[in-house]
Amino acid sequence: MEFDEVVRTTFAARAYTDEPVDDATVEQLLDMARFAPSGGNRQGWRVIVVREAATRAAMKALMEPVARRYMAQRMAGENPFSTITPSRVTPDQVAAMALPPGLLEWVDSAPVILVVCVDLDVVASFDVDLPRVGVISGASIYPFAWNILLAARSLGLGGTMTTFLAGAEPAACELLGIPSGHAIAAVLPIGRPPKQLTRLTRCPVAAFTTRERFDGPPFV
Repeated sequence: MEFDEVVRTTFAARAYTDEPVDDATVEQLLDMARFAPSGGNRQGWRVIVVREAATRAAMKALMEPVARRYMAQRMAGENPFSTITPSRVTPDQVAAMALPPGLLEWVDSAPVILVVCVDLDVVASFDVDLPRVGVISGASIYPFAWNILLAARSLGLGGTMTTFLAGAEPAACELLGIPSGHAIAAVLPIGRPPKQLTRLTRCPVAAFTTRERFDGPPFV
């Protein structure tokens, strides 16, 4: 598949056929993804390949309360887990929220799940002293995670980048044996989608690009 087609058609695949994704294929994906850039080329990523049903069930149990809060906030018209606007959703509303079909079913159905972690000791967090949530550390891990999904797409596979598990990180780290100083960056289910999407909806360049300043004239 040509690069232009890969980047224009890599969609969030949450449903999969029964076709297995063997270890050799997983290694192939990671072998391609490892050429992603990272701060200082320190490559602080670690990947846990999850297949066992018991591990999946434990991960899903940890993600469900996080997903309920996410959905409760969405239903209330909020931007879930915003670091700017405090939530008005109550714990009772969260507990009563039913999860929609498909939100977490991939935990059971994906042929393989990749848990992507990052060593926080090797990322250059230039925004560490700013009075806001840090985002710069992500520059050293998310290009790698996205490369996995691009590699999967190039092979006719699919996946999606999920982060629910990070909402229960202390328990998830204990479950998966992740040591102190490491963070869960993403959980990627990988498999062959039953249908390959080829047309994605995204904002045009003119909608998000300006010249010289944030409030400058449109680039296009």
